[in-house]
This record gives sequence, structure tokens and C-alpha cells, in this order.
Amino acid sequence: MHQPVLISEVLQTLAPKDGDVILDGTFGAGGYSRAILESANCRVIALDRDPSVRDIALQLQQHFPQRFCFVAGNFGDMMQLLAAQGIDKIDAVVLDIGVSSMQLDQAERGFSFRAEGPLDMRMSKEGLSAADMVNSYTEAQLADILYYYGEERASRRIAKKIVEVRAENPIHTTKQLVDVVHQVMGARAGEKDSATRTFQALRIAVNDELGQLERALESAEHLLKPNGRLVVVTFHSLEDRLVKKFLQSRSGELLGVSRHVPNHGSGRTPTFFAKSVVRHKPSEEEVAQNPRARSAMLRAAVRNQEAAGGYHA
Repeated sequence: MHQPVLISEVLQTLAPKDGDVILDGTFGAGGYSRAILESANCRVIALDRDPSVRDIALQLQQHFPQRFCFVAGNFGDMMQLLAAQGIDKIDAVVLDIGVSSMQLDQAERGFSFRAEGPLDMRMSKEGLSAADMVNSYTEAQLADILYYYGEERASRRIAKKIVEVRAENPIHTTKQLVDVVHQVMGARAGEKDSATRTFQALRIAVNDELGQLERALESAEHLLKPNGRLVVVTFHSLEDRLVKKFLQSRSGELLGVSRHVPNHGSGRTPTFFAKSVVRHKPSEEEVAQNPRARSAMLRAAVRNQEAAGGYHA
């Protein structure tokens, strides 16, 4: 059964109220949307690019016919998607970044190195797959992906081995890729699998996850009303670092030092209340019940009355 991570903390920081319009930008299995709808007489607009979640969304629509709306699409495009629904301002945004446990459990989606399946990893089931990248990108391109998106120190060695192996036979399955990484790194029995970072890097690249997150954060800044709440749950350091620096920049704590956050100079007016910036980690009890929560980090902030900067990624 799907267990939404940090659900108590999410509800606490979202603080849903009757009449609110709240965006769940990463619907997934619907855990956050359902909890929000049950906590107040509010309206939830849910987004997801994964077509496999539509049946779950339809069930929730039947339970909350006047208060729940599902829209297919990327959360990075939230401004355009909401505009098509006639919405230009909202009271809160929640994002749960990365691959869902539901996607990991579907071997045929190719997200997990623990189950054999096609090397796919496409959340939208459209565009270039991980197999396409692994079999067509240059050695240098693959090394960069593994290094920057997986923080893999052995990126060059792994990329070189991928190119060597694919010259004999294309790499089409998760097991084939795991075997390649293990040839370079070893299997590390009983420890974190050595293929973890490679799979993370390819998944991020295939789905443009950091680009989507950057666009979503900037869009949320534009969409949120004064006192609107932004809540983001991440699961690895790249995502968390991006969210942390965005909130520091927009609350006046940090002024544009990340390549993912535009530099507006020292005179930039904060758009989030500095004292509202908070973070939460899962409790030991939650981690024991749901191991996926182990690496989760929640960061949140409250929008002030200042106008957004009028820029987009």
C-alpha cells in the first residue's frame, strides 16, 4: 500500500482551510491530494505527467466530484496548465519530487535496478528513454550525466564501459546496465547497490527533473497569493540543494549563488517571509514503517505580498 511521506508535516505546513485552492503538482498515487481534501472543505487541482495514474485520479474525482480536478501534464508547466483551467492564483502548492514508489514497483517501467525490465525510466512514457541515451550518447555526454545528476565519482569509468559493451550488444534492460556498472564498481553485497547513482542520474536526465523543479519553483512564486504556502518534499541532495537555495534567495537569506537560481543582485526584494522558511525530516518511527522516507526532506515557506520578478527558466 502506498504511504505518502511526511504526511503530517505536509498538512501542518500546508494548513488547508475551507475555500482554499491547492495545487498538488505531483499527484502520483494520490496520497497528498486525498489527505488535503479530507482535512478541509477546499479544492485540489492535481497534476501528473504519468498516464498510469489516471485511474487513481478518477476514483478520487468520484469521491470529491466538486472539489478535485486532475490535469495531465508536467508540474514545471503549472502556470500554463492552471491558466487553461481559468486559475491564475492559488493558496498553496505541494510537490513530492522524484520517482514514486508506485513507479519503482512496476518492473516494466525500468526505474528500479532491483527488478529486470526494459531500460525505460520515462515518467510520461514519451520522448527519449534511458536505453536511447545509453546507446546513443557519447562517452563524454554519459560521463557528464552520471557525474552531475548522480554525483558518481566513477562516472568516466562507467561511461567508458557502457560504450565498450554497447559496441558488442545494445543495452536494452535494467539488468544489462546493472551488470555493466557492477563490472566497474563491484556488486557491494549487503550495502547500497553500486548501480544506485547511475540509475538516479539517468532517470533525472530522461525526465529533466531538475529543470522541471526549477520551473515549478519559479511558477509557484508567481501563482501563490500573499500568505500562500509552498511545500516541497525531496529525496536526494541535488533536489534539496536546489529548493534550499531557491528559498534562501527568495527570502533574502542568499542572493543568487546557484546556477539554478537567477542572480538578481543585492537589491532583490524578498518574495517569501524569511521567518516562515522551515524544514522537516521524517521521524524514526516513520522511517521504520516506510523505509522510502529515510532520505526525505521537507522545505516550506510562506509567500509575502511582493510581486514576483517576472522571469521564467
